[in-house]
Amino acid sequence: MSFFPKIVFQYEVEEYLTKVFRNNELITALGTQEAEKKYQSLLSHLSHPPAFTTVRVNTHLASVKHVKKLLFEEIQKQFKGLCVPVLEHPKLQDILLIPVIGPRRDLKKYASEVIVGAQCGYAVLRGAHVYVPGIVSTSRFVKAGDLVSVYSDIEGKCKRGAKEFDGVKVFLGNGISELSRSEIFSSSGPLKGLGIRMIEPVYLSPSFDNVLPSHLFLQNLPSVVVSHVLNPQPGEKILDMCAAPGGKTTHLATLMHDQGEVIAMDKIANKVKKIKQNAELLQLNCIKAFCYDGTKALSVEKREDKQEGPPFLPESFDRILLDAPCSGMGQRPNMAYFSTLKEVTSYQPLQRKLFTVAVKLLKPGGVLVYSTCTITLSENEEQVAWALKTFPCLQLHPQER
Repeated sequence: MSFFPKIVFQYEVEEYLTKVFRNNELITALGTQEAEKKYQSLLSHLSHPPAFTTVRVNTHLASVKHVKKLLFEEIQKQFKGLCVPVLEHPKLQDILLIPVIGPRRDLKKYASEVIVGAQCGYAVLRGAHVYVPGIVSTSRFVKAGDLVSVYSDIEGKCKRGAKEFDGVKVFLGNGISELSRSEIFSSSGPLKGLGIRMIEPVYLSPSFDNVLPSHLFLQNLPSVVVSHVLNPQPGEKILDMCAAPGGKTTHLATLMHDQGEVIAMDKIANKVKKIKQNAELLQLNCIKAFCYDGTKALSVEKREDKQEGPPFLPESFDRILLDAPCSGMGQRPNMAYFSTLKEVTSYQPLQRKLFTVAVKLLKPGGVLVYSTCTITLSENEEQVAWALKTFPCLQLHPQER
């Protein structure tokens, strides 16, 4: 068993990243030891959850002060006897921060074990309880009401329904089983629902299951910053090119005071449905979501029909957000990354296709924000350099937030 190892990559991906982050330019600028230190620090940080849980207030429906009070009361119910503050972000006026407590290394480990998959494990580290679909294995005699220790199988090697597992696993904390082993793995048993209620997680972070759903949106801080940088204004026409599940889309609409038009696109129908659900939940009416491939969103000739959706004529939008599909290496916590080098390097061409369409859809003087949730230079700095060289009409502006 391991306790929060640095993120594990496939060999070829690790070799690729090593070359990128130990390149001659970086070593020359920082020195060999400092460059290595920064690289190892990056890997360590990626395997741990952020220091704060970030929630965005839906200021379209309520004030930050009011929601802050309600959220504080809710957190005190969850953390009985422990006073955890709710902080306002010093620069982003619609953001509340809850400090994450941990890692707590003195927790007792119980003989009864529950093994969950890696994705479920990451959610638990961010404050979630364990739901039945995430459970891979339990000890032989686990029954409802038992105290159990929960572990994450970060390498995906535990067989479903196994009675014990001696592979690489990471301790996530302790909980109370809501179901017996036979109920969890019965073919006729529940496929959904709560499996383990976490009572002593390694990282103490509030659960947001059905907590103020129309007033709060759980969102990572970098994702929030993106919408503020785009800075949409009331009455403008905005395009969110790769919008699902709608966190940034709904944020853009909120910043515009629900005045104007936010076009949200995604090429997967179920994801577009999620965008619409989030818009409805947050009571935002200026969002129009379409199932469409962003690389095909540019119309080469004027259409006779009056359809308001894609494809669009050139220079149709005041501002465009291109939160591009990416290799996702910057998401936290992440202890194992299973994509191959071929998959990692496949995103750059797609990003450039989307970038090309975005530039043509943008009005003269408009604003385009490009963002990813990964750490590779090829998907970030290299893409920006390519865009500035390819499209002379673009000017790089500093990020002010």
